[in-house]
Amino acid sequence: MIRSDNEDMRYHDCARAVTGSMSRLCSFAESTCVMRLRVASLQRSGQKRQDGERLLLPHEAVYRLDFSVQELAFSRWHVTLNGYGRVTVTGISQLWTPDLTNLMTRQLLEPVGTFWRNAGDPQDSPLKCLEADMQEFGERIADLAKVRKVMYFLFAFKEGAEPANLSCSVEFTPEQ
Repeated sequence: MIRSDNEDMRYHDCARAVTGSMSRLCSFAESTCVMRLRVASLQRSGQKRQDGERLLLPHEAVYRLDFSVQELAFSRWHVTLNGYGRVTVTGISQLWTPDLTNLMTRQLLEPVGTFWRNAGDPQDSPLKCLEADMQEFGERIADLAKVRKVMYFLFAFKEGAEPANLSCSVEFTPEQ
């Protein structure tokens, strides 16, 4: 189930990512910076990326989701996008440390999550998404939470979407 209204979903403290059963995906500026430095370094030196390496594109950023509880079941997404545009969320499947290892394409999860509002849509219209993909993606995150304390994501902002205009959280319920 997706919730995409204009309710203020922002939290003041990303380090405290879990509030009850709600977990916010937080921008991870340090990792985004490291990945941008990698691209700049390759461009300066004229080198090519490693075979299978996934470089960060200019419209992408790294986000993270911390799990304080690991036995979770996916409930629903809470996404707010002020304005219009398209946001694609791609999960990273393996333990990845961007300051130590390069991101490889084989580490990216499918399906990806995509939320959008077209430029001609009213500002208060609900966000569109592919419900089945978002359900499967949320369940996959809950499964990975069982073996991790943190998970990373690539967010792509397109067609006018901006990081400052997005709030994205996942609601989980404790597994019995």
